[in-house]
Amino acid sequence: IFKSIKLVNNSIDDSILQGLQNRLYEKRKSAAYEVEKYVIIFFPEKLFNYFIYGSSRVANTTFGGLIGLAAVVIAIGQDVAEYLEDIVPPVLSCFLDQEHRVRYYACESMYNIAKVAKGEILLYFNEIFDALSKLSSDTEPSVKNGAELLDRLIKDIVSEKAANYISVYRSSSPVGSPKALSIDPSVPVIVEETKRSSVFSLEKFIPMLSERIYVINPFTRMFLVSWITVLDSVPDLELITYLPRFLDGLIKFLSDSHQDVRNATDRVLTDFLSEIKRISNIKKELVFKKAKSTISSQSLINCNDNDIKCKYEDIRKDNLMFIEDGKWISGQDVFIHYSKIIEILLPHISSSEESIQLMALKWIAEFFNICPIDLLKFTPRLISLVLPALSLGGESSRQAALEINQNLCNLVSEVLETNKITSNLTQLHSSELSSKAINFSFQQITKTDSQENDVFFSFKDILDYSSTVNALILQFSDEHEQTRIAALNWLIMLHNLAPQKVLTLNDGTFPALLKILSDPNDEVIIKDLELLAQISSANKDDYFDVFMVNLLSLFSTDRRLLETRGSLIVRQLCIYLKSEKIYCTLAENLEKDEDLEFASIMVQNLNNNLMTSPELSDFRKRLKNLEFKDGQSLFVSLYRCCAELEMTVSMLVQIDTLVQLLESPVFTCGNYCKFLRNNFEKHKPKNKTDEMKWPELLEKFRSVQNKHKRARQQNQKLISKSSF
Repeated sequence: IFKSIKLVNNSIDDSILQGLQNRLYEKRKSAAYEVEKYVIIFFPEKLFNYFIYGSSRVANTTFGGLIGLAAVVIAIGQDVAEYLEDIVPPVLSCFLDQEHRVRYYACESMYNIAKVAKGEILLYFNEIFDALSKLSSDTEPSVKNGAELLDRLIKDIVSEKAANYISVYRSSSPVGSPKALSIDPSVPVIVEETKRSSVFSLEKFIPMLSERIYVINPFTRMFLVSWITVLDSVPDLELITYLPRFLDGLIKFLSDSHQDVRNATDRVLTDFLSEIKRISNIKKELVFKKAKSTISSQSLINCNDNDIKCKYEDIRKDNLMFIEDGKWISGQDVFIHYSKIIEILLPHISSSEESIQLMALKWIAEFFNICPIDLLKFTPRLISLVLPALSLGGESSRQAALEINQNLCNLVSEVLETNKITSNLTQLHSSELSSKAINFSFQQITKTDSQENDVFFSFKDILDYSSTVNALILQFSDEHEQTRIAALNWLIMLHNLAPQKVLTLNDGTFPALLKILSDPNDEVIIKDLELLAQISSANKDDYFDVFMVNLLSLFSTDRRLLETRGSLIVRQLCIYLKSEKIYCTLAENLEKDEDLEFASIMVQNLNNNLMTSPELSDFRKRLKNLEFKDGQSLFVSLYRCCAELEMTVSMLVQIDTLVQLLESPVFTCGNYCKFLRNNFEKHKPKNKTDEMKWPELLEKFRSVQNKHKRARQQNQKLISKSSF
């Protein structure tokens, strides 16, 4: 009937117009009831042109127009859908009016309109949401109260109608082109409809939410969190799919000054994480069924690794119903872009706000059970962010960072220990099928539903060795020793499992490893020496020789390091490597060293360690045995190096003191020199052909001492010249 009557050329009675402009609310309300009687005759355009868009309007006039438009909708009732495009925009234009009473009556009018229109009002959801988000921080209490009433009504309508309501008046054209519907797996698939689609469009709303999410007003933030909670509670909307679009801004709400905002944000983020875990477990259940159909049941039963069954039982303990063949469960076809979520979380790990940092660490820790392969791709960045967090922030953050570091290390080590993951589960023998392989397979199948033919690939291509090592090397400059130690532990693990890919002689990492020997912390130095020794053992003698040469060069340029840490470094190297190899190589290089002063100091340091270090006890026993060529050659090698020790006055005084001590009554064996002589005669080699060439060694000693003498004389001349 409304379509058949021409309303445009008719007018409202003057008495009704005057009543709508009356100062008294009751008079205006009475006039509004009269409007209902004449709504079939009068078109709403007359109302908003005269009362709302009029050039000389006053507040009371606008009030009347807003009430009149609401009255029109009430009178029309269920057939209001046809007229909403004329009625709603004028009301929306009043939401931001400078007069607070206009804003209030706009909320009241929209409330009445929405109450009648119900699902049809969702056609204007974005516009209403935009207005309400601004009114949520309004300074006028009456306006805020009116906005809250309207907000609750819209939330109820969304909860009830948003998922499947189709407009009775408008028809929606297909969204997107057929080519764009299935190519990009990161974009949620939109089913093309030839006739009508749902009135509410989450895809159209998300850009507005993404923009609003970075507001700083606490009232607006609370408004947004409440709406995110409502939208997430509607199962068929699948807001979780769009989480990367607004997660970054939402996490920043945790730093808000208002406790209510922080608590609400914490709850909604926790709910999102729980939902992600639920969806992941559902997909793992489906993948297990798929894997079970591919691999024979007998193979699973006979599998030596019981972790597979434990993994399956863990999923059941999460209160998941068994998925029967052909049965659909909510969440099984929901796409979650884990990589984008991780990309958003990473910067927040280094946040100065502990609540934000802790939330990011909590999510990352959970993702090791949800999407380990996606995390594996971020290993270099995770290392650069998590390792510094081991020493920063509160106790909870440090413990979370420690857990992530351990989980990531375990994940990488398990991947490296897996030589090759085949392209199909059917090619895996039961003895090769581990729980981690099953978990990896879960991840690959659930990663993207649109690439089923390319779900499996080699994990060796995921981990970027070079970037990972570079990220670890950069941690050497961190001021906290716990971070540096963690970086060295990582490098030890990586080199142990992939010695051909990391820490080679020509990759530029050796100078950094050598430099850290100057670290002020002993534990850091010990770890570094363990790594250097491991690399030396895994490679040919070239790396070891270069290491020894550079170590001597470091001692030569940093005498304080030699004085304070020289003994520690030598002793630790003798633990990790062969003592004989270390001493002989150092002796050979010291014999060629032109810096006589350094060579003398270094020889004295080596001798002190040789005589006193428990780590060199076996080496000392070998050195005493001169009956065999092996012991003789060892003695000769070391003696030629020991000849580099300058016989200074101080050294001679020490020898004289030692002799006097040996001849003193303290020693009960009488003439100790005689005892020593008899002892030497007793252990004198019987085979004359094996006797060492003492004259040559003595000549070597004299030659070195002459060099020292000439060096002293030359220094004295230089000092004399400089004094003049």
